[in-house]
Amino acid sequence: MLSVLKIKNLALVDDLTWELGSGLIGVTGQTGAGKSMIVGALKLILGERANHDLIRTGESLCTVEAIFELTSNLDQVNALLENSGLEPCEGNALVVKRSFGSGNKQFVNCSPCTLSVLKSLGGYLVDLHGPHEHQSLLSQDRQLAMLDAYAHAGPERHAYRDAYATLVAARGALEDFRSQRQVSDQEIELLRFQVEEIAAASLNPAEAAELEQRYRQSQNSSRLVENANQAVDLLNAASANLSNAQRCIRELERFDPSIVDRVAGFDSARVEIEELEGSLREYTEELEIDPSELSLIERRIDEIETLKRKYGQTVEDVIAYEARARQRLDSVDSRESELLRLTAAIETTAAAVAKAGKVLSAKRKKAAPALAKEIASHLNDLGFNQSIFEIEIETLTEPGPRGLEGIDFLFGPNPGEPLKPLRVIASSGEMSRVMLAVKSALADQDQIPLMVFDEIDANVGGEIAGAVGRKMAFLGDRHQVVAITHMPQVAALAHRHYLVTKEVENSTTNSRLEPVSGQERVNELARMLGGVSPETLALAGKMMLMK
Repeated sequence: MLSVLKIKNLALVDDLTWELGSGLIGVTGQTGAGKSMIVGALKLILGERANHDLIRTGESLCTVEAIFELTSNLDQVNALLENSGLEPCEGNALVVKRSFGSGNKQFVNCSPCTLSVLKSLGGYLVDLHGPHEHQSLLSQDRQLAMLDAYAHAGPERHAYRDAYATLVAARGALEDFRSQRQVSDQEIELLRFQVEEIAAASLNPAEAAELEQRYRQSQNSSRLVENANQAVDLLNAASANLSNAQRCIRELERFDPSIVDRVAGFDSARVEIEELEGSLREYTEELEIDPSELSLIERRIDEIETLKRKYGQTVEDVIAYEARARQRLDSVDSRESELLRLTAAIETTAAAVAKAGKVLSAKRKKAAPALAKEIASHLNDLGFNQSIFEIEIETLTEPGPRGLEGIDFLFGPNPGEPLKPLRVIASSGEMSRVMLAVKSALADQDQIPLMVFDEIDANVGGEIAGAVGRKMAFLGDRHQVVAITHMPQVAALAHRHYLVTKEVENSTTNSRLEPVSGQERVNELARMLGGVSPETLALAGKMMLMK
């Protein structure tokens, strides 16, 4: 249930902390006192866009915070939070906070989130109904979901949905494949030529770099050889001089051993110079390129450059071009087999959809008469003594995303009139009572913890208002129900009663929400009956005793 609702700087509310409690909660007050603030705050919690005109005059920031205690749908809420990258509930408490004004922010369990997350959470938290808010009941898809809930067909519905999603994906894959541009014979021949030309070259990025280096050497071989030989001659002469220097050093060491440390690096320097001379001699031998080898290098470089001009700036680009062309050619060559594979996949998934749909249809057809009968019973309690309610099931020509059939809730409020779909019924008062009947029939299956009825009794009165109140109390035994009402018959049946008042202090208007009980509650019921008088007080007292 919703355990706490905190509102700050919303419309006429400066600072409110409301601890609701369980059961049917009646909220009353004079017109304009600010009862709509509750609905407005809940809509903000449910992700509705914030209207900055709602911020209290003189303030820059409005905040709304709600704490829910979850039971039956805790696992679904935690799964949604985890999929959204948010922390799951600690225990069974869910905290939702919304602020807007100088900065727009929303939080779930103290972690920032998006409005879309709040909207998704709302489907698990609050069922909000106003005098003109019955669109969910008019929707055939929503009606189908209600029937499935009553039939306990959740697993079958999920199995069908998964099978249908697979079928849609298979059809999409075939459509994408068929929409691919057809390849002409001329383009196929060109693709084959390109693949064969690049493949025949056996390109290797490392080889290309080596060829470039070898070619540059051959272009400058005479100068390189001349300089290398000159360096070798000089190093050879240096080696001879170093040999003479070594003999002198040995004589020095014989007469003065202290010189050893001074000439410690001589031997290694001499070895390095000799190794350098040998390395340069090998280099000069490598520079001697055979003219035939040079011709091969030139032809190979020309071949690579030609391919680069056609297919890419680098050898890597040419290799990548070949891979794309080969893939395209392979897809063309295998087009017929791929078409057969995709067609077979559709047939297989369509059979799975038909099988899952038949199982789901069987549960729906069995449950529909029972649900219609139960709703009709609740309608009878709400004053439709001679009404007829039926659930029409119509088989679809093609399987749909929600099954093999569609349904319509049909209602005939008066004898002699034909049954009509709910969506063509004009009276909002009738719709309010039909909605209550449906909710009552599904009370045990509905997992949403909080139901809010915002003046749905506005177009009913007298005995019917009492029946509406009794249905709300019935729902309150199974859910937390908030009824914002002007009808004393409804308020008298509430398990808890809160009064909204408007006060003016220091030229500032404030709305207050306070619990009423005992004589205060009797006084409020008397006011709702037409004004406080001995007669209305007596009647209000009787209504409380009949609770």
